[in-house]
Amino acid sequence: MSAPKALNSDQNGASWLRRPVEIFHLITSGMNSLGTFWVFCLMFLICTEITGRFFFNYPIRGVSEIIGYSIVTAVFLQFASTLHAGRFTRAELLIEWLEKRRPVTGYSFMALFYLLGAAAFSFVTYGTYPKFIDAWLENEITGVPGDFTFIIWPFLGIIVLGAGATALEFIIQFFGAGRIVVNALKNREPSDRIGWPAMVGFVVFVAVAGWVGAGDLSNVQIGLLSIVCMLVFIYCGMHIGVALMTLGFIGIWLIRGDPSLSIRVLSRASTEYLNSYFFGVVPLFVLMGLLVAVSDVGKETFEVARWVLRGVKGGLGVATVVANAIFASITGSSIASAAVFTKIATPEMLRHGYTPRFAVGVVAGSSVLGMLIPPSLLLIIYGFLAEESVGRLFLAAVIPGIILAAAMSLGIVLMAIYMPKYIGGTEIHNDDENLRSAAMKLFPILMLVVLVLGGIYGGVFTPTEAGAAGALGALVIAAIRRKLTWANLWNTVIETGHVTVSILFLILAARIYGQMLAMSNLPQQVSGFAAEANLGLYGFMFVYIVLLIFLGTILDSVSIMVITLPLAIPVVASMGGDLIWFGIVSVVAVEIGLLTPPLGITVYVVKSTLNDPRVSLNDIFAGAFPFVIIMILVVALLVAFPQLSLILL
Repeated sequence: MSAPKALNSDQNGASWLRRPVEIFHLITSGMNSLGTFWVFCLMFLICTEITGRFFFNYPIRGVSEIIGYSIVTAVFLQFASTLHAGRFTRAELLIEWLEKRRPVTGYSFMALFYLLGAAAFSFVTYGTYPKFIDAWLENEITGVPGDFTFIIWPFLGIIVLGAGATALEFIIQFFGAGRIVVNALKNREPSDRIGWPAMVGFVVFVAVAGWVGAGDLSNVQIGLLSIVCMLVFIYCGMHIGVALMTLGFIGIWLIRGDPSLSIRVLSRASTEYLNSYFFGVVPLFVLMGLLVAVSDVGKETFEVARWVLRGVKGGLGVATVVANAIFASITGSSIASAAVFTKIATPEMLRHGYTPRFAVGVVAGSSVLGMLIPPSLLLIIYGFLAEESVGRLFLAAVIPGIILAAAMSLGIVLMAIYMPKYIGGTEIHNDDENLRSAAMKLFPILMLVVLVLGGIYGGVFTPTEAGAAGALGALVIAAIRRKLTWANLWNTVIETGHVTVSILFLILAARIYGQMLAMSNLPQQVSGFAAEANLGLYGFMFVYIVLLIFLGTILDSVSIMVITLPLAIPVVASMGGDLIWFGIVSVVAVEIGLLTPPLGITVYVVKSTLNDPRVSLNDIFAGAFPFVIIMILVVALLVAFPQLSLILL
């Protein structure tokens, strides 16, 4: 829910506030545009530095520092607008049902959650403001004296401005939700009273948890209580980043008995943790994927795969898997793959007699390759959370990605042989494709693969530099193909900002929550418990994978990782598990959730993109089910044979 919808729903109240709110949203929209343009410029800065370094032996000084400060400030510039656009991640299943069926209860929950969000960002503002003042008064600089330096108070000022604007946006949405509650109370139906016990129960739970937490609890017990509260908050619909920040703040306060320390942790994480050159990889790879998606590269890849596999049983289904695997090697996003191939592959399969259930199922199922085959956004996020090399993770994912694509292709062929009525379809005989035209269509995507992955594996680029080079390459391809107007270029860049902010906010919040867990000593206690229970590494992995699949029914992939990894990584490390292998297994297991009800984000993307009333959500979930089974088998294979993930390292 965005703020304007909530405010405009009441035509009779607080009209004098609308003009100031509109002005505020114009300001935050301008801040968002500045942050978006800033990130776009970073792509050219990095590519210029690469060119100067390799061709002229003249690197640009201070690029790493500029990128680090630019990422954190661009994110804070875009925070308020991203929240206003409704792009902060939350588990929407329960809260959306409440908002539609029990509006008093649903919007009461949201009002409370907005208030907590306002408090969290107010603390960030409060904790960062003294740093800004000190840097301003002392004219503090960073960099290497005598080589490259710049003053840092403008960057800190933007963080204060962005955090304050986000807190104000939360307050605006709090009043908007409150106004809906007031209106609903005036005209609510008697059935709406059924929702009140849920709200009362939640408030009682929070009160009891606060009273118990303030008592004489050990640090480990506080950590356990925070996990229970986190699950309750998230299931009730609180923004996941807000839940993690809030519980991290309160947990540190209870553990150390000092609220000022909690404020310092929030401020330090906000200003220092995201201030990293390596976080530039997130917006740059997102930008590259979105630019590739609008350039028709996916369509032409599918056409080539269809031609090559024209004589194979279930050939169009296998072609979809192969094209998805190739497309994944430059996008790193399952959502983008699902959207692109729903438009391309599904109509083609339906035209050739494949059953609707299979046609949509194979698109949804094979789209998960986008998050495993490098460059993978989930592997990048895992690298940040586990403090592992993104390049090594990319290299480790190559063989598992090939195995998963091959397993899906084999599954389709076997279904075509033994379940022909389920698959349907006819062979393609007349096709105008030839070797020359196929090579021309694959040339752009192969060049991007060589540029991005070849640059990383060859030691030419860092992952951040590879993202910049790939984004510029995708921009050039889209421009040459005349698929990129100024309007959709700007929309692509804006979408890049929203996706980046939603991801980095989760990573930032996970960092704060992880610090609290570390202070509680809970991960070490869980490791000791697992050792005493003789679970062993494989026993723990079984429980962990089941948990990931369960969470996948209600949460998106990034949220699952930032919630579970701060606790799981120390346990696996203590048991001697390789964290690169663990990352690959985690990504595949997490991706299963994209296909499982009731959330199944990929399934909803296919449904909304297809927009065909003949194909229901149940049809897509049923069609994707064979691929869920295949993924579970592949996860078991990767757990049983860790060397499959480590063979290229």
